[in-house]
Amino acid sequence: MNEHPILSLSGVRKSYAAKNGDITNVLDGIDLDVREGEFIAILGFSGAGKTTLISSIAGLVEPDSGSITLKGEQITGPDKDCGLVFQSYSLFPWLSVEQNVALAVEAVHKDRSKSDRAALVRQKVELVGLGHAMDRKPAQLSGGVRQRVAVARALAMEPEILLLDEPLSALDALTRAKLQDEIERIRKEEKRTIILVTNDVDEALLLADRVAVMTPAPATRIGRIFDADITRPRDRSAVNDDEMYQSLRKEIVSYLSDLNIQNQMAMVESTKLPNVTPLDLAPPPKAYRDAARSAVKDRFVEFYKLKKIYPTPIGPLTVLEDFDLMMRKGEFISLIGHSGCGKSTALTMAAGLNEITSGSIVLENREIDAAGPDKAVVFQAPSLMPWLTARQNVSLGVSRVYPHATAGERKDIVEYYLDRVGLADAKDKLAAEMSNGMRQRVGLARAFALSPKLLLLDEPFGMLDSLTRWDLQDVLVEVWNRTEVTAIMVTHDVDEAILLADRVVMMTNGPNATIGKVLKVDLPRPRDRKTLLEHPKFYEYRQEVLHFLTEYDHGPKSKAA
Repeated sequence: MNEHPILSLSGVRKSYAAKNGDITNVLDGIDLDVREGEFIAILGFSGAGKTTLISSIAGLVEPDSGSITLKGEQITGPDKDCGLVFQSYSLFPWLSVEQNVALAVEAVHKDRSKSDRAALVRQKVELVGLGHAMDRKPAQLSGGVRQRVAVARALAMEPEILLLDEPLSALDALTRAKLQDEIERIRKEEKRTIILVTNDVDEALLLADRVAVMTPAPATRIGRIFDADITRPRDRSAVNDDEMYQSLRKEIVSYLSDLNIQNQMAMVESTKLPNVTPLDLAPPPKAYRDAARSAVKDRFVEFYKLKKIYPTPIGPLTVLEDFDLMMRKGEFISLIGHSGCGKSTALTMAAGLNEITSGSIVLENREIDAAGPDKAVVFQAPSLMPWLTARQNVSLGVSRVYPHATAGERKDIVEYYLDRVGLADAKDKLAAEMSNGMRQRVGLARAFALSPKLLLLDEPFGMLDSLTRWDLQDVLVEVWNRTEVTAIMVTHDVDEAILLADRVVMMTNGPNATIGKVLKVDLPRPRDRKTLLEHPKFYEYRQEVLHFLTEYDHGPKSKAA
């Protein structure tokens, strides 16, 4: 690798002016040298200016001051030497894969013959594994495959530097892993200089030679640069046992956590939770209550031979079958598996929102047959009333389950949980004006404020960047430690599953998905991310879950005879 920088950033600053005249200082003196053939990952929090930085390198944004040079020449605008792939793939839907890539080739390689241009298009499409799909339109392709087309198009420009602006963040975990493998293959075969903007520590460590961490907004700088001296090739399962990987991962996570703590909203401790309990809005008959007076702690929730069949145009589809699970009161279960394995189906049936085909779900001696406030659900997309404030959104549920409490007590319940989730200064902000992360905080506050018997979390942080996700995981851990509500959380994130759960329930692939393995997480509570990474069992648990998911990478396993 050439030791002289191919790309050099010096004192790059950028501010934006709002309509009201307020100035937001986004980049506050970015310095970075990138060597030819090097793979740099830029890691940072949401809103830290990562896209502004990568757009400045691409010549799409003009810095206020400082310089960006490529091979010693100042970058003054867009150029074929910088191939850019955005988070959202901008493909022409009426053109085929070949035609979408050919557009870029014809724009920047006009000096080449028609046959040479056609050969270049085919080479780059084949490089991303889509030689078989040359004639297909974007509408016929999955999100992951469309993103491969965008990468092929950027590579076909034959740029000096390939710029990747969070190209994988909107994809599910399995598709993301497959595209990470494609990017690694491109790095190896093309020997191209690559800059990847990401919010995923593992993605950065799996792919990069160096990891540059940006400080939180505003006035972002590069806080530290870490050398990823991990032996290549880096297998995502094997690297889990690599001591260098573990050490570097712990160092970066600790640094990010420290930055996050410094930047977090102050938690307000003034409001105390009143001593009131919610009404049971649909109590069973008195004779039943008397017979079940001794609370069953070890069978608080029971899934018994749960089965779900959906009708389809080509016949019935069994999504879930023979799902058996018992939970004790106060237990936290993580449900993990690949997309389509029935995790959300099981959760929505537990919430009473999805009809059970056969089997049953029992909650505290009562069979679940309808939705109700005793089962609080937090979905991936928070279902808030956009015209209401955070306070009003939480108050809606509180008023329903605490009709016997005083107005002051209900107000205190709302205030307490909004404080707990870090929204002390945003209680009167409209949901429509909030970021995704803030809206999800409101959703968590609303769920906990209902004091449910069962808390159901369906990938509540799935739409968030991984650093905002960490923040909300910490919020969830902190509030759960206080309430110890019985909880089930659907997730794709292995670290999240282990951090939160008493047991990790691993699902086989669908159709006919069922429980494949249950892992008991014997780690002390309360849990802290930094402490967890130091625990000798953490990477053993992580490897066990990763190994299971790798086993089911390529479709459903046949049942043992």
